[in-house]
Amino acid sequence: MDRKLGFFLFVVVIWKAGTNTLRLDQGVIMGILNVTPDSFSDGGCYLAVDQALKRARVMISEGVGIIDVGGESTRPGASPVTVSQELNRTIPVIERLRSEWAGPISIDTSKAVVAEQALDAGADIVNDVSGLRADEKMLEVCARAGCGIVVMHMQGQPRTMQADPSYVDVRAEVRDFFEDRYMTLTSSGIDAESLVFDPGIGFGKNLSHNLSLLSDLERLAVRGRPLLIGISRKSFLGKVLDDDSPDLREWSTVALTAASRMQGVLLHRVHSVKENSDALRVVEAVLASEGGTQSISRS
Repeated sequence: MDRKLGFFLFVVVIWKAGTNTLRLDQGVIMGILNVTPDSFSDGGCYLAVDQALKRARVMISEGVGIIDVGGESTRPGASPVTVSQELNRTIPVIERLRSEWAGPISIDTSKAVVAEQALDAGADIVNDVSGLRADEKMLEVCARAGCGIVVMHMQGQPRTMQADPSYVDVRAEVRDFFEDRYMTLTSSGIDAESLVFDPGIGFGKNLSHNLSLLSDLERLAVRGRPLLIGISRKSFLGKVLDDDSPDLREWSTVALTAASRMQGVLLHRVHSVKENSDALRVVEAVLASEGGTQSISRS
């Protein structure tokens, strides 16, 4: 096996997420549960609490590792929502989900008030597209809770981020951002083992930037912390395939889930759980056959 793919292919990584510490000895699926009317792929599908819970139960039956609940679309051009709107959409779902599932729950938000109430309702992880920069109180909320944190890279703001993204060296700049956030957050009292980093595919990046990042994911990892990749059904796949329909980008998503796992990525945020989970297990069987010590779970 080519060892340049990265030491973390076969190293067990710990992700501390409140009381739900994850032992990442294999790839984990983070299932997307958007309780929004306007998300690009599934907007309006799970607005009602019962609809959202039904979808969550399907994901659980398919072996999801984490469920990521989001109440505000961050697609380019999406309208902002108020704190009360976001709370009304997400908190009842998190409370109900926690009452029947012990697995890790993530809140997808950049608002400290939403994060705090979601954590109080039973969430374990804060997934912040701003990298804990949009709300000055977010760092304090996360440090106090001891929750898991997804630090994402984004150039610009969600509403305008795709207008004209520009980099000298996108890989170096994303990695430098991760290193800077790592130092800032850990020096502020956040446990390094609580951190996961997301390069923000499609967030302030054009097709060339996205493909460049995906071609060399190992270069982005900082301090041995795991990466999370969110590529599910995104528009850059449509540009590669000349296809405007998000629903028809599923197999290209699965292909990139497999490709990124080959590069050592342990966390994969997707809409379709079973297809992507199957891709992880097959890749890990191949990796293990080449002399690694990775544990392969049969579920």
